[in-house]
Amino acid sequence: MTHTTDRGTGVPITLTDLRKDFGASTGTAAVDGISLQVPPGAFLVLLGPSGCGKTTTLRMLAGLENPTGGEIRFGERAVARGDGTVNVESAGRGVGMVFQSYALWPHKTVQGNIEWPLTVAKWSRQERRRRVREVLGLLGIEELAGRYPGEISGGQQQRVAIARTIASQPEVLLFDEPLSNLDAKLRVDTRAELMRIHRATGATSVYVTHDQVEAMTMATHVALMKDGRIEQFGTPVELLAAPRTAFTATFIGAPPANILEAQVAGARLTVAGRDVGKAPAGLPAGTVHLMYRSSGPRLVAEPVERCVPAIFVDQVPMAERWVIGVEIAGGTRVSITQDVPTRHVPGDSVQVQLPPAPETCFDLDGERIPAPSQSAREFEQQQEPV
Repeated sequence: MTHTTDRGTGVPITLTDLRKDFGASTGTAAVDGISLQVPPGAFLVLLGPSGCGKTTTLRMLAGLENPTGGEIRFGERAVARGDGTVNVESAGRGVGMVFQSYALWPHKTVQGNIEWPLTVAKWSRQERRRRVREVLGLLGIEELAGRYPGEISGGQQQRVAIARTIASQPEVLLFDEPLSNLDAKLRVDTRAELMRIHRATGATSVYVTHDQVEAMTMATHVALMKDGRIEQFGTPVELLAAPRTAFTATFIGAPPANILEAQVAGARLTVAGRDVGKAPAGLPAGTVHLMYRSSGPRLVAEPVERCVPAIFVDQVPMAERWVIGVEIAGGTRVSITQDVPTRHVPGDSVQVQLPPAPETCFDLDGERIPAPSQSAREFEQQQEPV
């Protein structure tokens, strides 16, 4: 299946049945036949847990790994094919890459670090100096030009690394978890900086992270990966509003959606042996998984209808609200958002009332079952205007 959208200006990226095997002994492909059409000028985030294939995909885009199957195209130009008939070297692909480690030359000044790749590319001295001034200004680090990497902070080093990458005006920008070495506040500030730079350069950007908050904040499009495949592709709102699998539902969102195992019998739903309401039309009898967003369940003082007993675990402040964590039978965690903290302490017995109906249902394989749910458009319409 090819995932596609049609927004933006710039060079598009097309992956067709892209595959990477690291030897037959593993029995599993690191990237298992993925297809994507990245719109020109998009900010695509490859998101997923460790080992899902996102970094391997990025390295194949950069020309640091050769695919064992499929094809990569930048615009109309094929840059790599798994059969070996095309393999454009990294320097010839028109890409710039920002690594997790800043990889600055310690013996060169900030200006020297930015200027050196342009020297290698045979830019004239006048052009080099003009471009260095431009990118120093774009990143707001003009005053660092004469310093060495060891004389500036980690956040400043990251800005220098970004300036060096964009100096040659690449058509494609690749980011390999570039914020992972920064503290929490600096990560937030640098995220905004990267989005501004993306808009200023007009390049198509591909960004790897395991942090879904980064993905949902920065991306125009998200490819959520699992076990070398694309679990779901779309805009951040589409993945949040209409998850196609239970994995997507539990990976996206802050906090992510709750997935509860339930039994369907006699058109009724039971969770942990308690009746929690009428089963949505179309659900098969037997075991299913129900999705409830954290805004749905609530703590109640006494057992009422659709109540499930639970144990209080913790509570965390988030965006001027509180995320209450409880566990129901079998150790399933349920997140509940509310305006005020609770007075419960870890280990207390509590009662959780579920909404009248789940938002979405999934089968035992985690695939969505047709059931009443919000569309992405309805979800967007409910959001407050910016």
